[in-house]
Amino acid sequence: MNFIKLRKNYTCPLELSHDMIKGKWKTIILWKLRLGNTSLSQLEKDINNITQKMLLEHLKELIEYGFVEKKTFGGYPLKVEYFLTEDRGTEILKALVIMQKLGIEFMQQNPLVEIE
Repeated sequence: MNFIKLRKNYTCPLELSHDMIKGKWKTIILWKLRLGNTSLSQLEKDINNITQKMLLEHLKELIEYGFVEKKTFGGYPLKVEYFLTEDRGTEILKALVIMQKLGIEFMQQNPLVEIE
């Protein structure tokens, strides 16, 4: 594996974890996948303003880092489903739940911050 965007040297493991999930869309993709297996087109519909190119790039990285897997089904049309891995993928959800809770609390305290 190449580990596309990882550096060789880190000062602590948190830096490494951050690099694995950083980016505008990775945490959102992971959060959507908590609901179960889904197709690329469904993820594209569920995530406002993400381009297919960016979605595919982030999915590729999440697969490489062991958060997501994909299953390809034969036949026509070709069907591909993405899902969280049982280990790292479901483990990261614990952190995302905490992050969402912090976001909700901040929004409640700051009414100028809105969700579209």
